This record gives sequence, structure tokens and C-alpha cells, in this order.
Amino acid sequence: MTKLKVTIAGIEFDARFEEAAAPKTVAAFRAQMPYKSQVVHVRWSGEGVWIPLGETDFGVDYENHTSYPAPGQFILYPGGISETEILLAYGGVHFASKMGQLAGNHFMTLTSNLDKLAEIGPKVLWEGAQEILFEEV
Repeated sequence: MTKLKVTIAGIEFDARFEEAAAPKTVAAFRAQMPYKSQVVHVRWSGEGVWIPLGETDFGVDYENHTSYPAPGQFILYPGGISETEILLAYGGVHFASKMGQLAGNHFMTLTSNLDKLAEIGPKVLWEGAQEILFEEV
């Protein structure tokens, strides 16, 4: 069985795809793996980090979407009134942009080292962009 691993700022987390609730988003993201980028701290949404993706089109619409991801949940905003992005909540999040409230597809959830999650936000906020790597191992 394939294991999903997410490494953020050198901290490793196990994760699971939300395949039953967001099958199209999971398939679109899985096709990009391994996926390496950087996270920066959110501007309007609260305690989260995000990967700004500009005009990237994952070819998905809304499924399993929320404006309030729980800590450890990844959401993918497929674009529209704001740019495409992936957001990880490390604390309280009300997903928004300068255009107002948004909703993203909850497609992945961290399942280990959740006690380390709270370290990510302050590190990104005070030290700047941090590397993130999604991989199936």
C-alpha cells in the first residue's frame, strides 16, 4: 500500500487523501506528484499557510468544499474570483481573499505529528517561505 508523506520546513507528516469526498481533486493533485513548492503565511485567512498558484488550472470544480478547514486539513481552491491556491490550516482558518470569503476542496488530511503542526505557522510567518514536498512512498 502506498503511503502519503508531506514534509514542511523539514518536519515530516503522514497524510491521507480524501478520495471518497473529493475524488476529482485527489486525482488531479496525485497526477502532479511528487509535488514540491514553498508555503507562505496566509494574509486574510487566519492561522494557515498557502501555496499561491496563480492561473494554474487543475481542471476541477467544487467538491467537498469548505471555508473552515480544521488544523491539518489541506484545501485546494480551484480559482475563480481569486487565484488558484492550496492552503493548510495549522489553527483557526476562515478562508478568504481580498475579494471576500472563499471555499476550497478539502482533499488531504495530515494524520501524524499533529503536535508539530503549530510550529509551522510561526516559522513561516517570522522566517519566510518554507519548502513543502508531497510524495507517495
